[in-house]
Amino acid sequence: MAALGFAASGGNWFSALVLGVTLLKCLLIPTYHSTDFEVHRNWLAITHSLPISQWYYEATSEWTLDYPPFFAWFEYALSHVAKYFDEEMLNVHNLNYNSSKTILFQRFSVIFTDALFVYAVHEYSFPVQRLFVRINAALHCTVISDGSVRWNSFSYARFISLGLIVFLVSALSLGPFLALNQLPQVFSRLFPFKRGLCHAYWAPNFWALYSALDKVLSVIGLKLKLLDPNKIPKASMTSGLVQQFQHTVLPSVTPLATLLCTLIAIAPSIFCLWFKPQGPRGFLRCLILCALSSFMFGWHVHEKAILLAVLPMSLLSVGKARDASIFLILTTAGHYSLFPLLFTAPELPIKILLMLLFTTYSISSLKTLFRKEKPLFNWMETFYLLGLGPLEVFCEFVFPFTSWKLKYSFLPLLLTSAYCAVGIAYAWFKLYLSALTDPPAGKTRKQ
Repeated sequence: MAALGFAASGGNWFSALVLGVTLLKCLLIPTYHSTDFEVHRNWLAITHSLPISQWYYEATSEWTLDYPPFFAWFEYALSHVAKYFDEEMLNVHNLNYNSSKTILFQRFSVIFTDALFVYAVHEYSFPVQRLFVRINAALHCTVISDGSVRWNSFSYARFISLGLIVFLVSALSLGPFLALNQLPQVFSRLFPFKRGLCHAYWAPNFWALYSALDKVLSVIGLKLKLLDPNKIPKASMTSGLVQQFQHTVLPSVTPLATLLCTLIAIAPSIFCLWFKPQGPRGFLRCLILCALSSFMFGWHVHEKAILLAVLPMSLLSVGKARDASIFLILTTAGHYSLFPLLFTAPELPIKILLMLLFTTYSISSLKTLFRKEKPLFNWMETFYLLGLGPLEVFCEFVFPFTSWKLKYSFLPLLLTSAYCAVGIAYAWFKLYLSALTDPPAGKTRKQ
């Protein structure tokens, strides 16, 4: 009865939280929207008004369709609802169209799909956890009682099952374009190598640190007259434009180099998962490491892609104090790295308040959960997290009033990206260390 009462109260609390967040999103409908607004409006128009054979060829707008086919079908489905709001938004030639009804549709489509996602997580989180426990127990019993033969056979069976799932999903997604003989065109849109190594705002990854170091070395070289200003590439990393460029001092990075770096970064986690299975948590950790490695070393990574690692990391954070520490560093640096996306004055207090609320709640909750263990942060980690405060003060309240604003307008973005990249790289390294040093699932069970 007590358990039922707790579940009921927990459900009521969760419903109230979801309702509150949804209402907050509704209040933010009139606020700033980025270029992504026009991007998705254009994709709605493309998928609604053109046949599938033209989706990945249409180039009226600079924001061409460059997401995978399943997302294109998602836009197609949304477009059939959008026509009841304002059919003019579905005209490919209505560039930068942003009527009030179009804004309402875009906002409400996000709010609705967010609510759908939250509902799915709520409905399936507890049953899935129980299923994981049963699978974990079954695997331990198999390892302990029957040796390695059944474990290996189960691993191969799981591997084949996952392979079939990936194959079927890929076939459904790319099959129609294979039939139309358009795969090369689709791939040219999905992998836009001409857009340059980094996004207009650098994602806080390894290449942000690499490019920041190149920028510092070039400034020093010019000051010491070691570099010829006439020989410095015109396409600058700090121009804020999405384009190809050449590094000034350090070797320029090619798409092949980023691919090799990504594969090398992912490989240890895959081998660890295969040769030293650590149960469901080990599998989840491997997925997070793959997402983080792709974020750290991928080509033209978007800053928002950090959420692909932050969200699943929250599941690991409640299991061990070490994972909780990694999660808090990763999520704090990752969330702060998104601040430059909301750069207008009205959003400033909102983003600061929301991050403070979430970070304070996360730290206090996890500290309570692991109160019997050692502190979640050492002195260096504490110093790093507290450093975000002075960084925000400088970028938002000091820099705009200095003479540097005209000559070094990209400096706040560079500092934010580089500082957050340090935290994310540290969390990635620490998570990798835990994956490599944790014992296999069977050994843990015996102990």
